[in-house]
Amino acid sequence: MKRRSFITLLGGAAAWPLAVRAQQPERVRRIGSLTGIADDSMTQARLATFLETLQQLGWTEGQNVQVDRRWGGGDADRIRKYAAELATLNPDVILAAGAATQQLLQATRTVPIVFVLVPDPVGSGFVESLSRPGGNATGFMQFEYGLSGKWLELLKEIAPGVTRAAVLRDPALPAGIGQFAIIQSVVQSVGVDVSPISVRDAAEIERAISAFARSSNGGLIVTASALARVHINLIITLAARHKLPAVYWDRPSVASGGLISYGANDIDPFRRAAGYVDRILKGEKPADLPVQAPTKYELVINMKTAKALGLDVPATVLARADEVIE
Repeated sequence: MKRRSFITLLGGAAAWPLAVRAQQPERVRRIGSLTGIADDSMTQARLATFLETLQQLGWTEGQNVQVDRRWGGGDADRIRKYAAELATLNPDVILAAGAATQQLLQATRTVPIVFVLVPDPVGSGFVESLSRPGGNATGFMQFEYGLSGKWLELLKEIAPGVTRAAVLRDPALPAGIGQFAIIQSVVQSVGVDVSPISVRDAAEIERAISAFARSSNGGLIVTASALARVHINLIITLAARHKLPAVYWDRPSVASGGLISYGANDIDPFRRAAGYVDRILKGEKPADLPVQAPTKYELVINMKTAKALGLDVPATVLARADEVIE
């Protein structure tokens, strides 16, 4: 064999591994997702926003990324089970909504977690600080607990005759305890007595609200939790039946017939979470990504519900509204 031909042959052989590597498909990355209620339109809209944003960032489900979905539905046992399942799958990163964050952190301290809809990640022990999370979790706060006091102030403002308020909360969650504590701290300044109602199951909710409504001058505050979302249609129905003005934590409740809400947009954190997932998939660490707070809170009023309750919404409240549903 001539020397030139031999060298050419060697050069071609050396290029084979490079050619083979170039033809190999990109490794499919794995994302776990433990969020709310499987058949809830808001839960589906949030996840769709997350996936759409991921695609804009170059991650397409079925091509270079696989998403393992699990739905907690506000059930503590189910959340615990699915958190353990996802940790066992050892994905590249997990998206966690609300209380699922706690169960996932108990299941793994190595798999990166990006959380959303968490009111107090530092107080809950999920991160060391907002600026330096320090562990395997980071994400986006739902709101600061101080917001809870504004719900009681808003209830009194839109329904001045209210002197009693039932606060629907999940007492099994730190967030349920924290929100109620802040509401209690402003009762004297507002002049409204408050009492808690658990949102554990539908029968308990109906029994407690019906008993509360037997006395006059009552109103409701529905605090943020997965269980409140599970039972939201029942709560809205009971508020209408018993003519109770009610303040909610999110816009979808008002769009479904609730009176008024004040809180952060629940879709935007999922869009922003996709950005953090993208950065983690590209090599960044949750410990180095600061926890971010909402940038804007929205006041939404349902005028049809106000009219049904016989309320004249003050001009000062209408002027502050971001959205008025007629």
